[in-house]
Amino acid sequence: MAAPLSAWPWENLGIFKYLLYGPLLAKVIYSQIHQEDTFMINWCLHILIISALRGALHIFWSSFVNMLFLTSNRRINQQGYDFKQIDKEWDWDNFILLQASIASMACYIFPSFIENVPVWNTKGFITILILHVGISEPLYYWVHRYFHGSYLFTHYHSIHHSSPVLHPFTGATATILEHLVLTTITGIPMMGSYMMGCGSTTLIYGYILAFDFLRCLGHSNVEIVPHRLFEIFPFFRYLLYTPSYHSLHHIEMGTNFCLFMPLFDAIWKTLNTNSWDLHSQICTNAGKKGRVPDFVFLAHVVDVSSSLHAPFVNRAFASLPYAANLAHMLFLPFWPVAFMVMLAMWARAKTFLVSFYNLRDRLHATWVVPRFGFQYFLPFAQEGINKHIEEALLRADRDGVKVISLAALNKNEALNGGGTLFVNKHPNLRVRVVHGNTLTAAVILNEIHKDVKEVFLTGATSKLGRAIALYLCQRRVRVLMLTLSTERFHKIQKEAPLDCQSYLVQVTKYQAARNCKNWIVGKWITPGEQSWAPKGTHFHQFVVPPILSFRRDCTYGDLAAMRLPEDVQGLGNCEYTMDRGVVHACHAGGVVHLLEGWSHHEVGAIDVDRIDLVWNAALKHGLKPVSSVTKQKFNVR
Repeated sequence: MAAPLSAWPWENLGIFKYLLYGPLLAKVIYSQIHQEDTFMINWCLHILIISALRGALHIFWSSFVNMLFLTSNRRINQQGYDFKQIDKEWDWDNFILLQASIASMACYIFPSFIENVPVWNTKGFITILILHVGISEPLYYWVHRYFHGSYLFTHYHSIHHSSPVLHPFTGATATILEHLVLTTITGIPMMGSYMMGCGSTTLIYGYILAFDFLRCLGHSNVEIVPHRLFEIFPFFRYLLYTPSYHSLHHIEMGTNFCLFMPLFDAIWKTLNTNSWDLHSQICTNAGKKGRVPDFVFLAHVVDVSSSLHAPFVNRAFASLPYAANLAHMLFLPFWPVAFMVMLAMWARAKTFLVSFYNLRDRLHATWVVPRFGFQYFLPFAQEGINKHIEEALLRADRDGVKVISLAALNKNEALNGGGTLFVNKHPNLRVRVVHGNTLTAAVILNEIHKDVKEVFLTGATSKLGRAIALYLCQRRVRVLMLTLSTERFHKIQKEAPLDCQSYLVQVTKYQAARNCKNWIVGKWITPGEQSWAPKGTHFHQFVVPPILSFRRDCTYGDLAAMRLPEDVQGLGNCEYTMDRGVVHACHAGGVVHLLEGWSHHEVGAIDVDRIDLVWNAALKHGLKPVSSVTKQKFNVR
C-alpha cells in the first residue's frame, strides 16, 4: 500500500489534468465578455500567467541543458538521460498545478490580502529577502534532512533521488507531500511580506520565478557559475549554491542539504569538503576538449517540422518516435521560428553534436550536418554539403574517432559516391568511413519470407537495389527490376553467376508488377503507382522519406532498422520515426563496424558476399531486427 500523500490525485488523468486550470480560465474569459474588472479576476489571470511562465522557465532550462554543442564540456555527470528517467519525470509540472490550486483557494479565503495590491513596493523585496534567509532557508534545511530519515526517504524522497542524472525536471519531480511542504516554505516569505504591508504584484512574480530559476540551476547538471566569481568574492560561495554543489548531495546524500545557500550546511557541518574542488575542476576543464567519441553517426535534418524533434527543443517529444501529423499540430506556432533557424543554419552553422549514448564503455555520438533534406537536391548546394561532410570527417580523424557512419542523404551516390569521394581524396584517414548499406541490405533481405519466389524492385540500379537483386537471384528468386536503362540492367545482370542471370528481369512499367505481392521500394512512388500493386501486397522500403501508406488493403514496412543491444546506456531520444532503442540500419552498420574492430572503409558499391557476414556480426553483438515480419524469413547465412 502506498504511503499517504505519496501519489498525485490526478496522476491517472494524463493530459486531461490541465482541465483543472479550466475554472480559472473560464473566470477570466467570462469577466472579459461581461466587462467585469475586480481584483479577484485579476488574480485569476495572474495565477494563469505565473503558471505559464514557470512552465516556460523549466522548458527553457531543459532546452539549454540538452544543447550539447554548448554544454557538453560543462556537464557534471557525463551519462545521458535514458528513457526510464524521462518517463519518470514526465509529469514534472504537477507542482505548478498544485500551487496554482492552493493560490486560488488562498485568494478566495483571504481576499483582503490581494485587494489593492500595488504593482511595486521596494520595501517588499527587502522584507522577502530577510524572511527567505531567516526562515525559509533554515526551515528547508532541517525539513530536507528529516526527509532523509529512513521512513520518509523510503516512501517519499527516494523518488527524487532515483534519477541517475540531474535535470531541471528532476528538481520538480517529487511526491505531493514534499511539494506541499515546499509550498509552505515558499509561501512564508510572500505571506509575511503581505502581512507586513509590503506586498506587491512584482514581488510575487519575482520571488516565484527566482525560486524556480535557482531550483533549475541546482539540478541542471551543467556548471555555469564561474569559479572566478568565488575567487574574487570568497564569501559568496556560502550565499549561492552551484550545480556541482548540489550534485554532490545526490552522490553523497549525507551532505549539502541547503536550499540555495551553503552557509547553512557550513553552520550545521554538513558541507561536503569536495564542493569547491569539484567546482574548480569542472570550470577548469570546461575550456578543454572533452571525451572523444569512439563512434559518430553523421546525420542531417529531414525537414523543418522534424527539426523540432531534437532533444534540445523538447525532451519529451524527442523521446517518442517522430509523427509528422502530431508534430504539425503541436508545433505549428513554432514553425516560423524553425524556418528562420533553418536559414541561419544555412548561412553560418557548422556540424554540431545533438545526442550521445554509451555502449560497452564506448561513447557513441550523433553529429548533425546543418542542412535540410530538400537542400541535398539543389545543385548549387551540393558542394557546400560535401564540404560540411568532409570537415566532419577530418575533425573526427583529428580527434581520434574510430568509426563514422554516414546517414541517408549524406552518402547519396550523386553527392559523393557513397563516401568514396572523401576516402579517395584523403587516403590516409584513420577514421573508418561507413555507409552502412551492407547491413541495410541484410535487414531488407531478412524481412522477405523464404517461400517468396518473385519480387518487384524499384531503385533497382542503385547501390542497395543492385545488392538486393544480386543476392536474391542467387537464392533463385525472380527479381523484376524497374529501370529504363538497359545498359545499367545488363551491367548488374552480368555480375550474377551465369545460372542465376535469368532470374533478373528488366521491366519498365509498374504494370509489370500487378501480380507481384512483394514490392521492394528504393525510389519514391506515388499513390497512383502504388495502385498497380495487387491486394495484400507488402511494401518493403529503403527510400527516404518513406512512401505514403496509401493502400489500406496492403501493408507497409518501416525503413530498415535494428534495435540496439539491451546494455545500451543513456539513450533517451528516438531517431526520427524509429521506436525507442531502434536506429536506422546505416547507423547500426557503423556500430557493428566498431564492435567488430574492422579496419576497412565501407564506401561505394556493396560487397554482396559480405551481407551474410555483417548480418551475423550484428546478431552476435546483440542487435536485433525490428520488422513486423517475424516468421519464415530468408535464412541469411
